[in-house]
Parts: sequence; structure tokens; C-alpha cells
Amino acid sequence: MVKKLVEDKIKLGVCYYPEHWSEELWEDDYRRMKELGFTYVRMGEFAWTIFEPEEGVFSFELFDRAVAKAHEYGLKVIMGTPTATPPAWLTHKYPEVLNVTQDGISYQHGARRHYNYNSETYQRLSSIIVTKMVKHYKDHPAIVGWQIDNELNCEMDVFYSEADHKAFREWAKAKYETLDNLNQAWGTVFWNQTYTSWDQVYLTRKTVPNSPNPHHMLDEKRFISDSTISFAKVQADILRKHAPDQWVTTNGMFNHLDNHKMTNELLDFFAYDSYPNFGRVIEDKSEKPLRDRKWSWNLSIVRSISPNFAIFEQQSGPGGWVTRMEQPSPKPGQLRLWTYQSIAHGADMVMYFRWRTATKGTEIYWHGINDYHNLPNRRVKEVDKVSKEIQLIGEKIAGSSYKAEVALVTSYDNEWDGEFDKWYGPYASKSKDAWIKAFQYNHVPADAVYLRNETTINELKKYKVLIYPHPAILTKQQAELFKEYVKEGGKIIFGCRSGYKDETGQTYMKAFPGYLADLVGVTVEDFTRVAPFEEVPSINFKGENVLEANDFNEILHLQSDDVEVIGTYSNAYFEGKPALVKRNYGLGSSYYFGGVFNLEQASLLLKEFELNNYQDQFELPEEIELAIRHNDGIEYTFLLNYSERPQEIIVKKEFRNILTGNIVTNKHTLNPYDVLVLES
Repeated sequence: MVKKLVEDKIKLGVCYYPEHWSEELWEDDYRRMKELGFTYVRMGEFAWTIFEPEEGVFSFELFDRAVAKAHEYGLKVIMGTPTATPPAWLTHKYPEVLNVTQDGISYQHGARRHYNYNSETYQRLSSIIVTKMVKHYKDHPAIVGWQIDNELNCEMDVFYSEADHKAFREWAKAKYETLDNLNQAWGTVFWNQTYTSWDQVYLTRKTVPNSPNPHHMLDEKRFISDSTISFAKVQADILRKHAPDQWVTTNGMFNHLDNHKMTNELLDFFAYDSYPNFGRVIEDKSEKPLRDRKWSWNLSIVRSISPNFAIFEQQSGPGGWVTRMEQPSPKPGQLRLWTYQSIAHGADMVMYFRWRTATKGTEIYWHGINDYHNLPNRRVKEVDKVSKEIQLIGEKIAGSSYKAEVALVTSYDNEWDGEFDKWYGPYASKSKDAWIKAFQYNHVPADAVYLRNETTINELKKYKVLIYPHPAILTKQQAELFKEYVKEGGKIIFGCRSGYKDETGQTYMKAFPGYLADLVGVTVEDFTRVAPFEEVPSINFKGENVLEANDFNEILHLQSDDVEVIGTYSNAYFEGKPALVKRNYGLGSSYYFGGVFNLEQASLLLKEFELNNYQDQFELPEEIELAIRHNDGIEYTFLLNYSERPQEIIVKKEFRNILTGNIVTNKHTLNPYDVLVLES
């Protein structure tokens, strides 16, 4: 079942921490929130000690007043369960709840997310506080929903406490049933790692050399995800039992967590925390870096979890902790741009982080809409402008769907295994970035698809083209699914290092690309990495373009007469050998590339696929992102200018800009960081 946010119109809100501020400020804060057109206020997720100042003693007075005052101003409250930050009394009395490094060193109280999911003590105490809170607030007219914890697996996504080792042992027993099955799955016969007793089974620990068993490592990631979901389920079950009319979600998207599974099993919809400024400060020396525009792809992944979703933290100011992440302030227009970036990709609720910049603690430089002094500033004015626009268009856009003909495919197994396996993990990252840039700079809207055992042919048939760059782990079942997709008219492309591993991460005793060979019509006769000191081989693409073949080269052997060679190698010992092939299969076609994709290659292949880049409607410079949401036969085209310079666009037919009501046609100048939302 698809889990998505259901709103009758686009709504805005803000994150607020009443426990941080004098109560004298609350009324003025809420009044100004309402004047800005906000619907929601989110609170409570870091306030365990306020709710339970000592074990078994509960106090709701402060938040009762804060929620009541918000209700006076017609604001709806989203309450967070406070388990992301256990109280000092808890960690002092029960040190077993703390997380532990792989070296066995315990983390200490003083920051956040320093607990472990599998501590029975922490689960028990978390259950108590969540139960007390939901029973207290289940009938409050202001409270509409709950956020479980805060940013699960943020800051820390590996766990090695004694409780985790014990839980992993039980998890492995349940999965494999016998030690023989476990030893087979982990390939423990190699280096004499065979387990002869369950007591010998732990999460990975430091080894000499420091290279743990890769199949063990893959299962560790699966276990961490299951542990996280299990911890969230404890809370979700309590919330649903006592407050069935209030929705349940959680926020953030971090590593070693199957967010699709968690959402499908536990949540009403998924919520994301969007901070595009990260993209502006992370050093990126690649060709044509996307910077803040890269967040559009993050939002596409979120959309694969919930087609319509919420943003629980939308960046609204310069970001920084006292120890890291010194980010510049959003330039005039960028706060509005990033809000529409989220909405263009499926957000029907956007809440800004935060109302006012904290005056204390680690995040005193993580700025909100308001500064410390509470005086008017340009960020408040920009939010006000967005809010007024949203009130005009919100009913049109809410509930509409993002429109894409192409999807970039991945899987949690390959992402987690690729963290450790340097023979394809880094290539997957490079190729993914190349394709995302190709979509963005060629104005091709794209979706993300996470391949799962439950994935159906109907889910794939929504797309004309699927791109799965380097799926090392690929099962026979998945290969059959792709064959059916292509037979029915789809097009699919794979890159090097595809299809050679099973679900354990062990390699098949099959010619590469394993179960894909029948679909693509080739096997790999030879392969090599490109050494740093070597001249990079070239690819002759259709005799028209000469492309670099960086990083890795597979030399392909044709297994069928109907395979068309559309790219051959040159400038290498495998001169003239196939590098890129196409095979018609049923009504569709498959492509196999024996290398790692770059932007130029991906852009040329997009032209092969004849995808809609809306050239019949617009001429757009690369600096503009094009995104489409549609509903009841009406399309809403978002044009987003990520440049600090004006951009001239050509509009080839008449559209109405629903932000202003004006007709847009012919030449139009989009100002720096400006946005158009066009109705056709």
C-alpha cells in the first residue's frame, strides 16, 4: 500500500521549542506564526527531562501551556516523542543504554543520539514516556500527529553495545536457523572463520587486517535497519493504540535504514529534513557540480517512499554548529527557491527549521527564520512572500503527482554492500551522480526506484526507461522481472560490475553479468581497472563521438547475433572490442555498458531513449530545473533558477503563472533564484 500525506492544500509550518524560551515570548511568537500563514508547529522531540524530570515522575504543565497557547491562535501541533535525547538521570542510572563503538568504547551523555536501539532498558523507559505522553495528549484538539524520535540513524548509524551483539545473535538465529546455514551464507570457510557455537557470533569487530568478512558486514547493515524499525515500531504501536485518530510519522533519511519498509509497516507517510545548503559547502570538484540542486534528487528518493510527503525541517537560514558545518546564509530568493524545490518534488507540507535561532547549545549558529534579537529580517519577509503565494496555489497543487518517464534504480542491498566493496561501490556513486546531472541539465524529470522483493512489473511499467548503473547484487527473480519489463516495451541500461553477486554478497560461478546475460546478450570476456598512471581508453560511440572510458573497462563478448554494438574501445590493448551494446528484446530493448558512466555518456544515452524534455514547450538553459506535477489532466510546470544570475528562457506557448496570474509566453527572464509555476 502506498503511504502518502493527504492534505487539501499545501500547508506551511515551523519547528518551535517552547522549553528554550521565556514563556513571555510564546504569545507573540504564535501570533506572528499565524500572521505568516502557518498551519503547523512542531515541538517536543528533545524535551524528555521536561516531561519526566526524574524516573517515574511526570510533568506536562509546560507543554500543556505551550500547546494551549498554540491552539488559541489556531495552530495545529505535531508532537515529537523525546527519545532521541535520553535524560542525564537515565544514562547515569542505566549506562547499558549507551551506544558503543566497534572498539568497545562507550559513548557518553552530552550530545544526542547516544543510545542503542536494542537495550531492553531503553525500550522499556521509552515505552513508558511515549505511553504517558500519548495518553495525556490523545484527545487534545490541537494535536494532529506524532513524530517518532528524531532523525533515526543521524549522527550514528552503527551500534555495538552488548545489547546489540546479543540481539544480532538472535537475529542471525532467526534468519539462518542453523550454524551451517550461517557459515554458508557468510562464506566462513575462507580464512578459517567457521563458527561452531552461536556464542561465537557477534557484530563485526576490529580485525587484523582491519577487513571484516564482507558477507557478515552486509548482514550487519540489514540487522541495524531491522533494529531501528523494531525500535520505531514499539512507539508506533503505542501511539496507534491510544490515539488512533492522530497520524504517525518520523523524519529524516539516513544510512542503514530501509525507509520504504519502515514507512510501509509503521507510518502514515514519510517526512524529510531538507538542507540544500549542505550542497553548497561540501567540496565538489566533479564536472558541473549540482550543489544545492542535488537536493532535488534527495527529494526524488523521498518521493519513492511517499509520493506526497512532508518536510519537517526546511532550511531557512545559515547553518552551523559550534564545531562544524559553517554554511553561508541563503542568498535573497534561495529560501523561497528551496521551498518550491520541495513542493515541486512532492511535498504537500513544509515546516521551516526553526522559528528562532537558539541562544544556547551546540546549534547556536544553526539559524532559523528569526534571529536572536527577534527584529524583522529578510528571511521573515521571504517566508511571508512564499506563504502568500502558497495560499493562492495550494489547493491546486496538493495531492498532485510528480511526472517522470525515467527512473534511476538502486537497492538497499547494493548501497549497503557497496559501502564496503570498493570494486563497485564508488562506481555506483559516480554513475548515479552522472545520471542525476544528465537529468537535471537536460531537463528530464526522473524518479528513484528502490528494487525490492515485492517490486511488481506494474510498478516498473510506469517508466519508459530504467537505469540501473552497477547492480552487483542481482537475483534470478530480479533478472526475470527486468526481462518481463523489457519484453513489454521498456528500455533498460546497466553498467559494469552488474549481476555477479547473490543476496549474501558472494559471487555467482557464472560469466558476468550473471542472470542478466540472457537479457543483454553479452558476457564479459575480460576486465580491468584503469590505473592512475595509464592513459585513459576511449570509446567510439556510433562513430560520431569519442568518449573517455574512465575507471573500469569490461570487454564484452556477444552471445547473440541480434546484439548491436554501438560503442567500441580504442587506445587500449582491447582496441575495437565492444564497450556498449544494445539488444532488442520483445517489444523493448536492453543496453549494457562495460564502464562507469560520466555526464557526457549519460547525456548522449538520454537522446537515444527519446524522453520528453519538453523542448516543444521551452528552451531552457542548464541553470533551470524543470519539474512537473499533474492532477486531473492539468500539468503544473515548475521552473527553478538555481543561478545567481538572471536566465533567459523561451516559452513556446501560452502558460499562466499561477503565482501571479500573469500569462507567460515568448522570451521571459527568470531572476536570480526565481521560480515560475506554470499551469497548462
